[in-house]
Amino acid sequence: MSAIPVANSILAVRKAVAAARTSGLRIGCVPTMGALHEGHASLIRSAKAVSDFVVTTIFVNPTQFGPNEDFTKYPRTLEADCETCAAAGADLIFAPTAEEMYPPNAFAFVDVGTLGEHLCGPSRPGHFRGVCTIVMKLFQIVQPDVAVFGAKDAQQARIIRRMILDLNVPVQLMIAPTIRERDGLAMSSRNRYLTPIERSRAPEIYRVLCEVRDRALHGERDVARLESALRGMLETIPESRLDYAAIVDDETMTPITQIDRPALIAVAIYVGKTRLIDNVTIPQTTTI
Repeated sequence: MSAIPVANSILAVRKAVAAARTSGLRIGCVPTMGALHEGHASLIRSAKAVSDFVVTTIFVNPTQFGPNEDFTKYPRTLEADCETCAAAGADLIFAPTAEEMYPPNAFAFVDVGTLGEHLCGPSRPGHFRGVCTIVMKLFQIVQPDVAVFGAKDAQQARIIRRMILDLNVPVQLMIAPTIRERDGLAMSSRNRYLTPIERSRAPEIYRVLCEVRDRALHGERDVARLESALRGMLETIPESRLDYAAIVDDETMTPITQIDRPALIAVAIYVGKTRLIDNVTIPQTTTI
């Protein structure tokens, strides 16, 4: 285990953060579920660049998993995660138990509203309620000046941003770019579930996203045609099953019919038994 301090209780985290703040330090927070990789390390480095004392949280949150999802088998690799955090510049790890975060008879949750009704929402009912609830709890415990999330989880990032605005949470939100493998596959803790053959097929997801984005940037404005091409190309990936493939408003996550504003191309697809998500943005509507 690395020398980085690991706190398991809310009280211990609050004491450590209070001491740092008394010393005039700016507090950063990077919430994670562990099984850390270079993508997470980049979030920690981003937080360290804009703050002085970075708390990385490691908690596999049960309330964001559905009854048939992978909560019990989600990888728990705390020792390796501590090494990753230390190397990336974190100052404290908060790794609580479920009992610490959810006392008996807890019943208050954060309702995410219509932002959670599209994309991942229909296939993961209750997921974003669980995400926002745990993030709000972490914000209340750590009370960071800045929190860093990754762009790969685009819908999550936008929902958290809306929650911060609507509930007047005094934290600055930073969204860091998606970190990819050399072949384009978005880094994810779930990539370790892929077999070697599935791993060789998974980079096709990003290639397809980029091709559809290029079509939009070169003048195709009709979303129905773009989505048809998107689905058609993704469905050629062997032994895969498409959950969704959609082009939505980049801010509201709602469907659009024309590329006449910043848009997000987002997909969720099972490669074998592993559900992978990825996205790219269409930042402009002028023809190249």
